[in-house]
Amino acid sequence: MHRWGKIVLIAGISLATAGCPKGKTDFNHGRKAQDLQDYDAAFEYYQKALKTDPENAEYKIKFDQARFGAGEAHTKKGLKLREEGDLENAASEFRRAAFMDPSSVAAEQELRKTVEAIEEKKRTADAASEPASDNDETELASTPPQLKPFSRAPINLKMTNDAKVVFDTIGKLAGLTVIYDPDFPARRISVDLNDVTLEQALDIVCIESKAFSTPISENIILVIPDQAQKRRDYEEQFMRTFYLSNTVQAQDLTEIVTGLRQLLDLKRIQQLNAQNAIVIRATPDQLALAEKFIKDIDKAKPEVIIQVEVLEARTDRMRDLGILPGQSASIAINPNSTTNNNNNGSNNSNNSAPGTVTLNQLTHLNQNDLVLTLPSATANFLLTDSTTRIIQNPEVRSLEGQPAKLNIGDRVPVATGSFQAGVGVGSTASTGFVNPLVNTQFQYIDVGVNVEVTPRVHPNRDVSLKLQVEVSSVSNQVTIGGIQQPVISQRKIAHEIRLKEGESSMLAGLITKSDMKQLNGWPGLAHVPILKHLFSDDNRSSDDDEILMILTPHIVRMPEWTKANLKASYAGSETNVQIKRESEMRAPQQPPAASQPTNVQAPATQTNTQTPSNSEQSGKPAQVRFEPRSLSLKQGQTMTVGVVVDNVHDLFSIPFLLQYNPAVISVEEVRHGGFLQAGEQEIAIVQKVDNEHGQAIISATRQPNTAGASGTGTIIGIVLKGLAPGTSTLSIVQVSAKDSQQRPIQLVSSEASVQVAP
Repeated sequence: MHRWGKIVLIAGISLATAGCPKGKTDFNHGRKAQDLQDYDAAFEYYQKALKTDPENAEYKIKFDQARFGAGEAHTKKGLKLREEGDLENAASEFRRAAFMDPSSVAAEQELRKTVEAIEEKKRTADAASEPASDNDETELASTPPQLKPFSRAPINLKMTNDAKVVFDTIGKLAGLTVIYDPDFPARRISVDLNDVTLEQALDIVCIESKAFSTPISENIILVIPDQAQKRRDYEEQFMRTFYLSNTVQAQDLTEIVTGLRQLLDLKRIQQLNAQNAIVIRATPDQLALAEKFIKDIDKAKPEVIIQVEVLEARTDRMRDLGILPGQSASIAINPNSTTNNNNNGSNNSNNSAPGTVTLNQLTHLNQNDLVLTLPSATANFLLTDSTTRIIQNPEVRSLEGQPAKLNIGDRVPVATGSFQAGVGVGSTASTGFVNPLVNTQFQYIDVGVNVEVTPRVHPNRDVSLKLQVEVSSVSNQVTIGGIQQPVISQRKIAHEIRLKEGESSMLAGLITKSDMKQLNGWPGLAHVPILKHLFSDDNRSSDDDEILMILTPHIVRMPEWTKANLKASYAGSETNVQIKRESEMRAPQQPPAASQPTNVQAPATQTNTQTPSNSEQSGKPAQVRFEPRSLSLKQGQTMTVGVVVDNVHDLFSIPFLLQYNPAVISVEEVRHGGFLQAGEQEIAIVQKVDNEHGQAIISATRQPNTAGASGTGTIIGIVLKGLAPGTSTLSIVQVSAKDSQQRPIQLVSSEASVQVAP
């Protein structure tokens, strides 16, 4: 017996284990974790349960819910960390959210923003630790020529003269060549320019002379009368194709094209629906503004998931108790049962028609001719108690501004009308026969859970919902006109609400309650306290119906608005659309005025340095020269020649133009000389070497808001290379030295001779 007991126990355990669904333990742990809002643990448990039973629909639904909840929780945590400035940990949270819920576009967007913020922070730190580069190579192939003046020093000019003379003066100060349209008129103007940039000076003079200027090359500008026809003739236009990535319908593309036409007054713009692109031919300023407009508008629309939870609880109770006796009795005469006795003693039956009584028969009535119908009694003992619970938990995902519909249930046919066809068909004049064929029309109605919602996402992550929720069911059937029609009960709400992300809106109190009481029995006895159960039927019914609706929005995609999208842009005037850079709008920085001359000594490497007072006492003019003045090198050899200044006072900047024979020598490099670095100040060296034509534009400038250098010393060093045997002359043909107050310094220049041997 003991052995049989062990066998039974083992068999029972085996059956219990076999009967338990796969992964049930992990699934139960996941439900507990989800109830505690520990979505990470729920995600792990549900994932294990789903691996053991991949075909279990309940496991899949719960796993998707936990995955969505975990992704949303990590996204919110990342947003909080980013607001606190912890970018690294915020990026980690966003990566975790994207890993758990790959469908969460919001997590990917926030991760991209955080990574860009980290890179921007790193670039800022690197830029602060490294000196600025002097090489600013900009791709200009697809843009108009950009002015590169010989000098960027602030312009101070006060004069009254012809407009051409004013333009020429500004051009000479900046090292530019000014040419004019043949129709440019002579007009006397007065200008007073104080510490303005070249672009600002040109704009001011153009306004006063009613003209506009356009660059022809890097050092040549053309001045033209400001007339509509002249602008059409001279303003250069470019063509560009913009490919949009977030427009879905052709209507979206049409709205963008219409906006560009209205805002920028574009005449040549083409919409390509097949390529989802826009082609524009316009001026560079119009193209730049169109590019900003398209970047600001071409954003992916926000997306929202709305979780709809519907709970309907219905209870039907009915009680029918009592004995219902018959409430009517009848007596009938049956004349057919009457018999007549003749004189011969035989019985003759009456052969009258059924249902008729003769007077002779009434004289011979007896007990056999009377039929008595007694009432019957019905005993009812019925009790019905039914409870119905309906739960719907659908999810609706929709784009912003686009309505989304969800219908869960049945489509019930309802007769909407009928007509009689074929009147007179098959009829005759004698019979008046009418074909009874009747056609009935039906309309199908959605019965169940019907949701229609249109979301709108706000920048603060609030969600506005314009929604209509309907819960309906077939509650009864009635016959109308010979056709059985359904009776549809419905609970419907249509309104607009605004919720925070993850906030739930609960609609409760939709309660329907009906009570019915019916008493049927003999009058008088039906109300006697005890006897009423023997002479009456008591029928009572109660119906309770309650519906609870919960709506919860979750944002899965946010619009990627950047600071550049929200920033305003200068767009010119009503008749002239144009852009300006921020540097063109600011006034140049002016160094502080010095109350007395500052004596700055050159570095120790300069051997022949003298103070300004010595220069003034000696009376020697300030000059710029080469050191050495005579130089010999072989073909292919390089050597450095220094550019030295003598007897200067408060030298702040010195741009000059160098000329040489390009067939004999070439300029390979320009180096710092050290004189302008007096006081350990950084200097800016700008160079543009044209070895093809034998010219080099070189400029050396101290930092703003600093005093100039005084004395004698080497400004820069020029590395020369011998190309072919021969002799070349090094000469400075133009120099525009300035002091710290931007006043010109007169310098006497000299030449040097370079001999190249084979």
